[in-house]
Amino acid sequence: MASSGFSWTLPDHPKLPKGKPVAVVVLDGWGEANADQYNCIHVAQTPVMDSLKNGAPEKWRLVKAHGTAVGLPSDDDMGNSEVGHNALGAGRIFAQGAKLVDRALASGKIYEGDGFNYIKESFENGTLHLIGLLSDGGVHSRLDQLQLLLKGASERGAKRIRVHILTDGRDVLDGSSVGFVETLENDLSQLREKGIDAQIASGGGRMYVTMDRYENDWDVVKRGWDAQVLGEAPHKFKSALEAVKTLRGEPNANDQYLPPFVIVDDSGKAVGPVLDGDAVVTINFRADRMVMLAKALEYADFDKFDRVRVPKIRYAGMLQYDGELKLPSRYLVSPPEIERTSGEYLVKNGIRTFACSETVKFGHVTFFWNGNRSGYFDETKEEYVEIPSDSGITFNVAPKMKALEIAEKARDALLSGKFDQVRVNLPNGDMVGHTGDIEATVVACKAADEAVKIILDAVEQVGGIYLVTADHGNAEDMVKRNKAGKPLLDKSGGIQILTSHTLQPVPVAIGGPGLHPGVKFRNDIQTPGLANVAATVMNLHGFEAPADYETTLIEVADN
Repeated sequence: MASSGFSWTLPDHPKLPKGKPVAVVVLDGWGEANADQYNCIHVAQTPVMDSLKNGAPEKWRLVKAHGTAVGLPSDDDMGNSEVGHNALGAGRIFAQGAKLVDRALASGKIYEGDGFNYIKESFENGTLHLIGLLSDGGVHSRLDQLQLLLKGASERGAKRIRVHILTDGRDVLDGSSVGFVETLENDLSQLREKGIDAQIASGGGRMYVTMDRYENDWDVVKRGWDAQVLGEAPHKFKSALEAVKTLRGEPNANDQYLPPFVIVDDSGKAVGPVLDGDAVVTINFRADRMVMLAKALEYADFDKFDRVRVPKIRYAGMLQYDGELKLPSRYLVSPPEIERTSGEYLVKNGIRTFACSETVKFGHVTFFWNGNRSGYFDETKEEYVEIPSDSGITFNVAPKMKALEIAEKARDALLSGKFDQVRVNLPNGDMVGHTGDIEATVVACKAADEAVKIILDAVEQVGGIYLVTADHGNAEDMVKRNKAGKPLLDKSGGIQILTSHTLQPVPVAIGGPGLHPGVKFRNDIQTPGLANVAATVMNLHGFEAPADYETTLIEVADN
């Protein structure tokens, strides 16, 4: 919190001038890994990024973008775009998603909060429904948290529990769904032995059922609604294990895209539709792929699809998924309070700011960058531009995405002279990398590199400064590996494709004609991470960063 005597005024940097326009470019999903044929950044023609790395070694370095560097519980946790942009914008490390939930579960605080007490009112006469990703991937949810919540809720009066599972295969191995279902079924059978009516009620693959984001395709959410709430789906099974094994047996089936199914009793009736008086908790801690379902569950006035039946329920999220929309209005774990972000400081110190990306990452250079806050700090000094992403196709079909359009908007903003900071996210490496299509990801990386060129050419024209970085890895390693780093093979001898983020570090490069000639990267910071970028950007604008920010990456040599 801002204390008394607090001032938004940033001190001037003793050596770096003000007034140079600064371009901040975030390459999404662009890590640094060994060069081989599965490193799409290496395979792709990326002359601009290559020149930044090889041209001026004192102006290029790597920083950590995963695990504890971005507030996640351990260094086994891969970074993601939300925590990455939080760190980039906030300049400090905040406990995030999984870690917040872990703390609340470990201390029991989760059961003392308003959110749990609210859903608890349904335990006596209603059913507790838990909806979310069944996975130990740690990106959107974690199986052990679901297990603890099941235990905690049952010990605190939940008598009837229904779990609605979404299979993963994106942040974890394809096919791992079977083992996760077996684990969950085992836990539920133990609860049944204690007299609690607990079972899996419905399911489907995360990319086809429920977990759409940024209002890309509401049909995905509707398929989930029909199965979870209405108890209706094209596939009906007596058990979830049978469901997953059978549906995975179809040609080209994979965990990400399993069709929706419901579990039925001997008479063919769905075992767990959501009814008046029930409680619903969405168990994912990550927001982006829960917001749309949250709207369908919470809003009385909702027109994205026909909900058919809208039960009167008590709904809470694991966390609040959108702070500005206050969605959901009830949640089990409170979010990190991220105040005094670099964006707010800079605007309050007169830095006119332009931010742009396409739909899938627009929230990252605005909402997440600004500490999980929607809207402008000062609309007289800021302009945010969202370019609509392609919809109705997977990103490997058009891997160039909107990189060119984003770069052109950034170029125009720089050349207009109306802005002091121009901030963009180029989503290609991440969004195409997630499809697992190596050839398309190579095209995506080349397109991102071409976009960087357009922006850096404009920086050159206006005598500005650039800082190019990334939020986490993805495109630099597209194959699963054993402990020795050798590619893993599947049963037929093909490579196992890696569709997830990675644990790799990401580059930070600085330069431009406006950069003071004495600026170079420091080498005395133990393990710099994304949170060190904010102070660095403030320096490039001619300011000192606040004292509690992670230290700047740069120093100014006197000669």
